[in-house]
Amino acid sequence: MEKPKKTTTQAFEEALVQSGSEHFLLRLYVTGVTPKSTRAIANIKRICEENLQGRYELEVIDIYQQPKLAADEQIIAAPTLIKKLPLPLRRVIGDLSDEQRVLIGLDLRLKK
Repeated sequence: MEKPKKTTTQAFEEALVQSGSEHFLLRLYVTGVTPKSTRAIANIKRICEENLQGRYELEVIDIYQQPKLAADEQIIAAPTLIKKLPLPLRRVIGDLSDEQRVLIGLDLRLKK
């Protein structure tokens, strides 16, 4: 039995539904318990809860405690947020206080 072919509209609507269910894997590299690191952690947690609730995993990595991970990712500044999944891989550097920049970096908002 042959499956009915999908229209372009049906395929587009299904893609929209699937894009809203993508799981995000994020890594935030920080340097100890500095004010900038603490601010970056608070900012990304807030942004994720507002925009990705239940669809993200956030790993916070202190580059002083795990320098090998930072070297493997070629981290040259901290705080650095890396979006590992979904592809493409993206990096955002800074304390993540510019929410629009973070959302664009995560591919959650279109550039204006």
